[in-house]
Amino acid sequence: MHKYLRAIGFSNVKLKKELKPYIKETVMSPDKTEITENDGEDILVQIYKEYADGMGLMLCGLVNDEDEFELEYCYPQFNGTGVTSKEDIIVEQHADKESYAGVCEDVKVGVSLIFYLQNVCEYKNEKRLHPIKSVGVDTTLSALSLSGKILFPIDKTENQIKVTKEASKNRNHLIEAARKGDEDAIESLTLEDMDTYSMISRRILKEDILSLVDNYFMPYGVECDKYSIMGEIEDVSLVKNKSTQEEVYKLTVNTNELVFDVCINKIDLLGEPKAGRRFKGTIWLQGKINYKQ
Repeated sequence: MHKYLRAIGFSNVKLKKELKPYIKETVMSPDKTEITENDGEDILVQIYKEYADGMGLMLCGLVNDEDEFELEYCYPQFNGTGVTSKEDIIVEQHADKESYAGVCEDVKVGVSLIFYLQNVCEYKNEKRLHPIKSVGVDTTLSALSLSGKILFPIDKTENQIKVTKEASKNRNHLIEAARKGDEDAIESLTLEDMDTYSMISRRILKEDILSLVDNYFMPYGVECDKYSIMGEIEDVSLVKNKSTQEEVYKLTVNTNELVFDVCINKIDLLGEPKAGRRFKGTIWLQGKINYKQ
């Protein structure tokens, strides 16, 4: 059982046997099927069925000697929109199964973005035909969340917003230079962090932490593709799982200038989401590498 099934509207599925009808339905009437050779011997298959707009079940398995599909694992998939990052991607296989993690070094968040790769078959086909194609491609990230809350935005003047954007832009340039070994940039970033720490230490005595921190993106727990985030909501839509009739929110969130879609069951979200408000929660990050045809 995958615990993030409830994020796409399957909160009623508690036991593995309760998922079997949906697996059978996905195999019998898929919306998309991808096939590739697996290490030159096995045939790897991905079968996807959409249960709500942009989200559904992904089944992954192999074709046996009788040309029958054998399920290895399944997971809930949420397809994001737009382009989240244009940084180079490194892809590594997980140790226990035929699944992959993508790693993206994006300066906007200051940490390595590790996500669960959605389009495995497409990646393996491209890798076989174009071994260096993972350089110069872009990525669409998306996320599933099991718990979140809506916060009011921080009241800012137009000048404050302009200053914040300029400071963020300058910091990104410094981080990029620091990654290339620029000692002056490293020193500037260190002094900036010290100033920020000193400022927060003074203000937190009289102000709430959520009025000081506008947004953040940081690792959560021991699993590498889980994150705790807070960011501004840019767009909201409410969709319904066509099998369970559960309502699910699709939020477009901007955190540290990283824009991606978050999917969360309506019953797991505290508050009413609206554009301009902030989303705070924990997420499981997925992603798709967009190969240019």
